[in-house]
Amino acid sequence: MQRGPTGIYRVVSSLGGEQVRAFLPDALPPKPPLEIGEDLREVLDDSLLSLGRLDSVTSLLPDTRLFLYTYVRKEAVLSSQIEGTQSTLSDLLQFEADSTPGVPIDDVTEVSSYVDALEHGLSRVRAGFPISSRLIRELHAHLLATGRGADKLPGEFRRSQNWIGGSRPGNALFVPPPPEEVGAALAQLEQFIHDIPQRTPVLIKAALAHVQFETIHPFLDGNGRIGRLLVTLLLCGQGVLSEPLLYLSLYLKQHRDEYYALLTTVRRDGDWEAWVAFFARGVQETATGAVTTVQQLVHLFQEDRERVQALGRGAGSALRVFDALRERPVSRASAIAQRSGLSLPTVNSALESMQRIGLVREETGKKRDRLFSYAEYIRILSEGTEPLA
Repeated sequence: MQRGPTGIYRVVSSLGGEQVRAFLPDALPPKPPLEIGEDLREVLDDSLLSLGRLDSVTSLLPDTRLFLYTYVRKEAVLSSQIEGTQSTLSDLLQFEADSTPGVPIDDVTEVSSYVDALEHGLSRVRAGFPISSRLIRELHAHLLATGRGADKLPGEFRRSQNWIGGSRPGNALFVPPPPEEVGAALAQLEQFIHDIPQRTPVLIKAALAHVQFETIHPFLDGNGRIGRLLVTLLLCGQGVLSEPLLYLSLYLKQHRDEYYALLTTVRRDGDWEAWVAFFARGVQETATGAVTTVQQLVHLFQEDRERVQALGRGAGSALRVFDALRERPVSRASAIAQRSGLSLPTVNSALESMQRIGLVREETGKKRDRLFSYAEYIRILSEGTEPLA
C-alpha cells in the first residue's frame, strides 16, 4: 500500500550551519493498518512454521548450549561484516583462544564486543527484563566498549545530528530525527513493542520495530548492529523461540541492496507491506538454513564420535578431548587440558591421534603452545561468513 511518507520532515541546522531536512517518523502501528492480503498471509504463515521447526529441531542437539556458543559468534561476524569489518568466524575464535587473528585487531575486537552485547541482551531478556530504551542503551554500551567505536558515546543517545550516506547532512541520502526528538521517538517505539495502544503479532512487530529503530538511528555508531539484535531479542522475549537461533544478518548481507531500498520505500511511500513480506521471507530462509545446520552438526558429531571411539586404547581420553573441542572448536592444548581434566601429555597424545584421522588441525605450526581447530565444525558454521568484497 502506498500511504505516502511515514513521518514529517523538520528543517534543522547542522554543525556546519547547513539547513537540512531531518525525518521524524510517525508512531507505530502504521495508519491505515497493514493490508494482510493472501500472498502476505501465506509468507507470514510459512515463516512462523519455519520458526516452529527451528525451535523443535534444537532438541536433536546433545547440548544446545555448546552449539549456541559458536552460532552466536557466527551472527556477530555477519552483523559486523555488514558494517565493514573483515573478520571471519575463524578469526574471532582464534582471538578468543588468545591467538593472533589474520585481520586488523580492531576488526576482531569489534566482533568480540558484539558477542558481549548479544549475550548481555539475551541474559537480560531471559531474566524477564523488558525490551526498553534502558536495555537498548545497555546493549550499546557493551557493543562500543572497545574498538573503533569507543569514542562514540557508548550507552548514550546521540547529542548531535547524524546522517546516512554522503559526506555531510546536506548531501546525505537520509537524515534521521534531530537529537532532541530521539528520546520521545524511542519511547513511542517502546510502547509499540509492549502492545500499546494495541496488540501486534510478534513477527510483524519485529519487522516494524526494526525499521523504526533504524529510522530513529539513536546512536552515533552501532545502529545497524543494535537494530538487528533487537529482532532476536523480540522473538526470544515474546516466546516465539526458546533459544536465540534466528539471526537475519546473513540474509540481509546477501540482499543488502534490496534491504536498503525497502527502508527508503517505507519512509518515502509508506509501503510497509513490501517490507514485511521481505522480512518474513528472510525469517523463513534463515530458519530453514539454521535447521539444516543443526542437522549437519548432529550428523557430524555422531560420525566423529564413532571415529574417536575406534581409536583403540586411548579412545576414552580422546573422547574427553573431543567433547572439549565441541565446546570450544578453536583451543590451545593447555586450555583443553583444563576443560577436560586431563594432563597435558595425555591431551597432546589424543590430539595427535585425532590429527591422524583428519578430525582436528593444528593452526600454528609450532612445537609448543599449539592451537587446534575442529575444522569441519568450523567449516559448516562458516558458510556465508566470507567478508564482503
